[in-house]
Amino acid sequence: MSYVSEVLDKISKKYPEQAEFRQAVKEVLESLSPVIEANEEKYRKEAVLERIVEPERQIMFRVPWVDDNGQIQVNTGYRVQFNNAIGPYKGGLRFRDNVSLSIIKFLGFEQIFKNSLTGLPIGGGKGGSDFDPKGKSDREVMAFCQSFMTELYRHIGADVDVPAGDIGVGAREIGYMYGQYKRITKTYEGVLTGKGLSYGGSLVRTQATGYGLLYFTDEMLRSNGKDLKGKTVAISGAGNVAIYATEKATQLGAKVVTLSDSTGWIYDAEGIDLNAVKEIKEVKRARLSEYTNYRPNAVYHTEGNVWEIPCDVALPCATQNELNLDDAKKLVANGCIAVAEGANMPTTLDATKYLQENHVLFGPGKAANAGGVATSALEMSQNSERLSWTFEEVDKKLQDIMVNIFRKLDDAAKRYHMNGDYVVGANIAGFEKVVEAMIAQGL
Repeated sequence: MSYVSEVLDKISKKYPEQAEFRQAVKEVLESLSPVIEANEEKYRKEAVLERIVEPERQIMFRVPWVDDNGQIQVNTGYRVQFNNAIGPYKGGLRFRDNVSLSIIKFLGFEQIFKNSLTGLPIGGGKGGSDFDPKGKSDREVMAFCQSFMTELYRHIGADVDVPAGDIGVGAREIGYMYGQYKRITKTYEGVLTGKGLSYGGSLVRTQATGYGLLYFTDEMLRSNGKDLKGKTVAISGAGNVAIYATEKATQLGAKVVTLSDSTGWIYDAEGIDLNAVKEIKEVKRARLSEYTNYRPNAVYHTEGNVWEIPCDVALPCATQNELNLDDAKKLVANGCIAVAEGANMPTTLDATKYLQENHVLFGPGKAANAGGVATSALEMSQNSERLSWTFEEVDKKLQDIMVNIFRKLDDAAKRYHMNGDYVVGANIAGFEKVVEAMIAQGL
């Protein structure tokens, strides 16, 4: 049995209930086979794979809080500090009712390689809770965030672990948590990223993942003799990533025709009206079903999904495993030339394989959506130096990082004679840097 197979077998037996985590580990380790086989004796001796698939620390805690009716509610909080070989743990906090240890571990594991690809000194971590801010008052959200941070504060720090936002955690939640951190520790430091601009936040952070996704996609297309300009784009999701991916795609000359949320999806053949979407989602915090009030010619669906619509480029920006094999077949049949992941692991393994076998350019999330964490690291730099860079300065740094990420994974794929396989390239490029640091630092 190969080294990779041995470790996958151990993970399967040890964590049978953690489907998302096992999926992430399988995808990464199998794609790393070429580099692992080339160094198998050394990696076995150092137990590299066993070490990299086990978090350095897993923290679970109770989060009690009081709702507006005076009733005490209890949620579970998580922080998984996966690997700090190249820098402080860095990764978002996700507040959603389906959050589990398996999901947090899969996200933290992916974050190791994503953060490595940015070229910045940040390790991998992730956290969150099964608390859902939707439908909660500002006071209830504040009560939860303060209770959450009352436990989390003892495990984080500007040079230890720097959380950020993720699904369900925006500027409001970050602000409440940062206020509680300061109150408890009596320190004003860059312990969270995604902060408001008035207290240490960075310009472009809101747009970063969506913008970065398009900078990556544009470079991937260009390197293959194609152009984003004039292309029709299907995007899923309607959060920060989807909204600002739509904005940047439009700026680069493409036409975005779909968006979705948890209740349905919209198709606007004339191109998404982003101002309407921003008002619905960012101001009203409402559902996309209201979109047709702004654009009567658009169509709102409660059945099916956005991948039914013919497009040149597909950008899944909603959640894990949202694009399955049937969806991939529809995309191929409709002439899609490129898929790039704006969310974390939104494409199932069999769908990814099918797309690649049918010569669809595929940009994996750990590379394509690294713009968010890259800009978070830029926020950390500004906090450390007590500086605030302009929008243009940060945006240019983000674009350079995303272009360099593509070039790194393209080079790694070519070095192992797997030209065009950007999944393998991203995993190898991220893995090599982390493993080199782990071995250099000993046990």
